[in-house]
Amino acid sequence: MAGILNIQMNPVSGDKEKNLETAKYYIEKYSDKKPDLVVLPEFFSTGVDHNSMVNRPEDKNGGIVVKYLSDIAQKFNTNIVCGSVIEKENDKLYNTAFVVDRTGKIVGKYRKIHLFQFFGGNENSYTTPGNLPPLVVELDFAKVGVSVCFDIKYPMLYKTLIKMGAEIIVSPSAWIKLKSLSTKEKENAALCWKSLNITRAAENLVYFVTSNLAGNINSSLYSVGNSMITNPLGVVESMQGNEENADFREIDLKLVRELKQTVPVAFID
Repeated sequence: MAGILNIQMNPVSGDKEKNLETAKYYIEKYSDKKPDLVVLPEFFSTGVDHNSMVNRPEDKNGGIVVKYLSDIAQKFNTNIVCGSVIEKENDKLYNTAFVVDRTGKIVGKYRKIHLFQFFGGNENSYTTPGNLPPLVVELDFAKVGVSVCFDIKYPMLYKTLIKMGAEIIVSPSAWIKLKSLSTKEKENAALCWKSLNITRAAENLVYFVTSNLAGNINSSLYSVGNSMITNPLGVVESMQGNEENADFREIDLKLVRELKQTVPVAFID
């Protein structure tokens, strides 16, 4: 068994210090559970705040955000998927998820490949698609693959991750919709999100963990929330609402490893 702490946040726009304190609060609150892995959302340290993203990016080592979380990982003896930050290298910006281990060491980073540039989204206007290989990190308890938000729409990325041995796949997310949608349209948006989570877990026979933003984003946007932990059989073991919160769950990695032997989807095209 392994423990996962899935943190869902409604960050204060542009206030990195406050948002980092919030992340620490939840990690400390659940520290008695001794989680093996903590997962934070996409843009958790800034919110969807273009000024912070473009004018105050982090460096290639994740800057103050990853340094802060590295110290927390070491203090509480846990591995952390550090949500995502806007990382600047040379003259380019990337939407990057860093992974730190229990010693606080950066053991991997993944730059989001599939940028959201549809239905009015403009992520591609200020960030560059990832130029690093897909990431599977061998942590001390499991092999963890990393994706970010809109990647969930592209199943072949996940096929690559399971071929690389992933037993858990995480997806820091900011799954955002217009407030102007009708009630029915909002219900359908949430259903689509949940369905994608279940599908990615079941088709790849992995635990699929999405840590999403929650609540209002700005005057015109909201996040669907519903951060989820879904098991390899497509059973939802944890689903949060649409408020800031965290949820700890124990998962059975034996289930994944047995399925990898009996139903070897990683090797079937």
